[in-house]
Amino acid sequence: MNYINGLHFNNIRGDIYGGLTAAVVALPLAMSMGVASGVGPIAGMYGAIFVGFFAALLGGTPSQVSGPTGPMTVVMAAIFIQYTGMFPDDPLQGAALAFTVVVLGGLFQIAFGLLKFGKYIELVPHPVVSGFMSGIGVIIILLQFGPLLGQPADSSPLQAAQSIPYYLSQLDINSLSLGLIALAVVYGVPTFLPKVNKLVPSPLLALVIGTVSYLVFFAAGSTPIIGEIPTGFPDFHLPVIDVSLALTMVASGLTLAGLGAIDSLLTSLVADNVTRSQHKPDRELIGQGIGNTIAGLFGGLPGAGATMRTVVNVKAGGRTPISGSLHSVILLIIVLGAGSLASDIPKAVLAGILIKVGTDIIDWDYLKRMKSAPRAGVLIMFTVLIITVTIDLLLAFGVGMVIASFLFMQRITDMQIEQMRPIISPTDEIPLSDVENEILKNSNNEIMLFHLSGPMSFTSAKALIRRHSSALDYNIMLLDLTDVSVIDYTFTKALDDIIINTLETGRKVFLIGASGKVHSMLQNQNVLKHFEENTMFSQRILALKHAQEVIDDKS
Repeated sequence: MNYINGLHFNNIRGDIYGGLTAAVVALPLAMSMGVASGVGPIAGMYGAIFVGFFAALLGGTPSQVSGPTGPMTVVMAAIFIQYTGMFPDDPLQGAALAFTVVVLGGLFQIAFGLLKFGKYIELVPHPVVSGFMSGIGVIIILLQFGPLLGQPADSSPLQAAQSIPYYLSQLDINSLSLGLIALAVVYGVPTFLPKVNKLVPSPLLALVIGTVSYLVFFAAGSTPIIGEIPTGFPDFHLPVIDVSLALTMVASGLTLAGLGAIDSLLTSLVADNVTRSQHKPDRELIGQGIGNTIAGLFGGLPGAGATMRTVVNVKAGGRTPISGSLHSVILLIIVLGAGSLASDIPKAVLAGILIKVGTDIIDWDYLKRMKSAPRAGVLIMFTVLIITVTIDLLLAFGVGMVIASFLFMQRITDMQIEQMRPIISPTDEIPLSDVENEILKNSNNEIMLFHLSGPMSFTSAKALIRRHSSALDYNIMLLDLTDVSVIDYTFTKALDDIIINTLETGRKVFLIGASGKVHSMLQNQNVLKHFEENTMFSQRILALKHAQEVIDDKS
């Protein structure tokens, strides 16, 4: 049996059931995401169809189900508002630019995969991811307050928060009732009726119960509903480029691509844990990129690996790309023939479903562990969360990564400094032999063994100079690099500085144990020119004995 991207037919029954179950879960979520984005429910369905199909077949996580997700919807909503707002007299032009950005985002994701950027996503520290995802969860919740209370959704989370008093003053009791019904179902059924939830996922149950309640009890009121939904296969739209907005569009596309990459690969890690498999991150980025590119060409929302849908798929038996692609085919069949049945869905019901999505995205586990978590991580988490909600998602992620990088560099620097030991007398700080300790003891502090170990980088270059300056009483410095695995250019220049400083004061410098990459770097930067053959040694004991001879000859 040949396996291509995990594709085989040994699990066909499980894959069929997984695809059916994932489609049932995806239906209300895709429509809700479409409404939340401002583009419309059909865009959410198109996104689930195209991203889900092509990411499943061409991606690198066989059991993953992709489609519009909370984070991607939040960004797409901002992009759609931004570009349609630029053309108030021609909103179709703005919409065309917004979907061109989706295409660009997909192309950037393909480039990320081809450049093998997938492995770098795993380097993002958890506090950054936690703050980012929790912030997106808060945004989703805030943006649903308006529809939940029967009012139009605001364009930003801050505006939504500020508008809550107005929402309450204009409260539509029918909408609130329907929203509360949806909330009761999505929160209550998994908790109190788990068997029912396995049979019919709570989001779909909430959609059906909420819509039926509206038709039976509230249809005569003013409750906002989705309205007419287009049916049939989507039209193909060529990308539209506005030269004056090219840089802005590229930035928007990179935002979508970066967020989609993180969202998808985090879900891939979840899939790996559940299925005990190993995904291929670069291939996954290429598959997601192809899916998003095609979705943008057909007016679909951008998507990514969807954690809840993926877990549902796996638990239902899905293990290969058949399940993810089948979920998309089922949604396509619904779009082609059943769009009119969804026109009476109240927006408040979708708001209730999305509030549950938002609360699920928030990293409650990290919040519960805050008391025992490192303070630096907590600071990063809340910084990213606040910037995500109040300013900008991409800026939040960048600020979080910068703070985390500086904290990491500080920890590495502290570790490197601990491995810088100027030694002038017998010590147990490093494993010296009895003979070596005896030589140091008899040298009367004339020999200073400057021992370094581990990787040394630019972060500790200044500390190297300070450590050297603190050891003044010696005549011969033994620069011991035996245990140094690698050095960079900046640290090499710092070594060069302390060697020159020592030689200019009339003292001697012996070099010990420089080999491999360390020797090559010293040679390439002309540091070895300071040493003659009789001042470079492969072993510490040889250098100490020679230093002792020099002292003896001098006396």
